Amino acid sequence: MEISEFKERLRASPRPVVVDLWAPWCAPCRMMKPALQKIEKQFEGQVEVWEVNVDEQAGVARSLGAWSIPTLIAFKGEREITRSTGVQAPQKLEAFFQAALAGEPPQPVGLSLSTRLLRLLAALVLLVFGWLSGPSYLLLAAGGLVLFSAVYDRCPIWKAVTGYIKRSLRPA
Repeated sequence: MEISEFKERLRASPRPVVVDLWAPWCAPCRMMKPALQKIEKQFEGQVEVWEVNVDEQAGVARSLGAWSIPTLIAFKGEREITRSTGVQAPQKLEAFFQAALAGEPPQPVGLSLSTRLLRLLAALVLLVFGWLSGPSYLLLAAGGLVLFSAVYDRCPIWKAVTGYIKRSLRPA
């Protein structure tokens, strides 16, 4: 199948489409297959699932900007809604299909409160030891990085920069 034929099928599809880019030799693809089939049955009649074997349809995979597999891409019409790469947990697959159905990207899940507090505590310990030991710039830098890892998902500058990078790396 050529990319022009693929895009024409997307345009003509009355339902959202989830494209599964895979290969028979790909162990993570085979590992995710049962969960994907279960979610596919759950959304039967609402969301179409198209499998693209990247060995047989390399041009389509390249045109979609899929550089690793497994990759799932959700489309509504010709518009890409969201994509994910790598093995996904069943809950994430369900959220992925819900996003395709809604026509909106899934809402990112932030850090849990316990993870955030643990990172903040670790950062505090590193910063205190870094300051008291000289100061040790290596420990202070490590503390700063751990501190940032506790709050990055709430930082508007981080979201803007990573969003720009993701958009610029996607094919047109």
